[in-house]
Amino acid sequence: MPVATGLPDTRELVCRYLRYLSDERRYSPATVTNYRRDILQFVEFITAAGVKDCCEADTLHVRDFAGSRRRKGISARSLQRSLSALRGFYQFLQREQRVESNPAGDVSAPHTGKKLPELLDVDEITRLLAPPPQDPLKLRDHAMMELMYSSGLRLSELVGLDVGDIDLAQGQVHVLGKGNKARYLPVGRAARESLERWLAVRADRVTESENAVFINNRGRRLTARAVQQRVKRLGSEQGLDKHVHPHMLRHSFASHLLESSNDLRAVQEMLGHADISTTQIYTHLDFQHLAQVYDRAHPRARKGVSRSKSETREK
Repeated sequence: MPVATGLPDTRELVCRYLRYLSDERRYSPATVTNYRRDILQFVEFITAAGVKDCCEADTLHVRDFAGSRRRKGISARSLQRSLSALRGFYQFLQREQRVESNPAGDVSAPHTGKKLPELLDVDEITRLLAPPPQDPLKLRDHAMMELMYSSGLRLSELVGLDVGDIDLAQGQVHVLGKGNKARYLPVGRAARESLERWLAVRADRVTESENAVFINNRGRRLTARAVQQRVKRLGSEQGLDKHVHPHMLRHSFASHLLESSNDLRAVQEMLGHADISTTQIYTHLDFQHLAQVYDRAHPRARKGVSRSKSETREK
C-alpha cells in the first residue's frame, strides 16, 4: 500500500492519535497522558538523531531508543508501556497510510515477573466499609467504596456513572468500560443500602442538569483524582497498614469472588476484561447466571435470594 504524501507535521499526527485513543478507544485520561509522554520522548530522541519526521523512523531507531531508556534506569514495565505506545501509534499511522510498516512491531522489552496485586482481605474490607457517620460527604465516600467493591468497577467507570445507570430495585448497575463496551453488573445488598442513603442527600446538593451519581461540594461530577484521595484518606483513618486505592477494591472483589465461586468465566465477565480469547469463552453468560454466582459467593451480597429473568425485565 503506497504511503500518502503531503504529511502533516509529527506533532499533528501525535495529537490526532491521542484524540483517537481518548474519543474512539475511550482510554482513560491517565493512559492518554502516559502515551503522549512516551511518544514525545521518542520524537525528541529521533529528532536529536537527525530524523525530522516520525514517519521516517525505522526499527533501528526504536531499538536505540529502548536501549537508551534502559540505560537511564527506566524499569522494564515502563519500557514495555513505552513500546506499546509506539506500536499503537505506528499502527494508527499504517491505517492512515502514513507509513508502510511498523518500526516498533518487532521490538520487545525485557520480560518482568508478574507482580501480584495487593489486596484487602475480608476483615480489612469490613473495617474499611464500617458504617459512616451521617455527614453527606462520608455517606458519598462510603457509597463509592461499597459500589467499587460490590461490583468490581474501574475508577473511570465509577466517576462516569449517571443516576440513570443504577437500578436499585433490580440490584444492578450499567457501566461503560474500556473500548466503549457496556455491561450490567449485580449490586450487593450493602452497596444498595449505602447508595440509597447517599442518593437521599445528593438531591439537595446537586446542581441543575448534573446527572453524575457522585458529586463534589460544588454539585459537579467528582474527579478520579478526588476519589483516589478520599479512598486513601479513609484507609488511613481506619488504621489499615496499606496504601488503599480504588483499584485495590477491584482486585479484592475479583479475588474474593473467585475464591468463593471458582467460576473464573463469570468473574472475567463482571470485570469486563477485553481479551478476545477469554471473551469468546463466556459470551453466552447472561445476567441471570452472573447474579446467581454473585449472590452465592460475594461476601457482601444478598444471600439466599435468586433473581429471575422475568424479575430483571419487569421494571
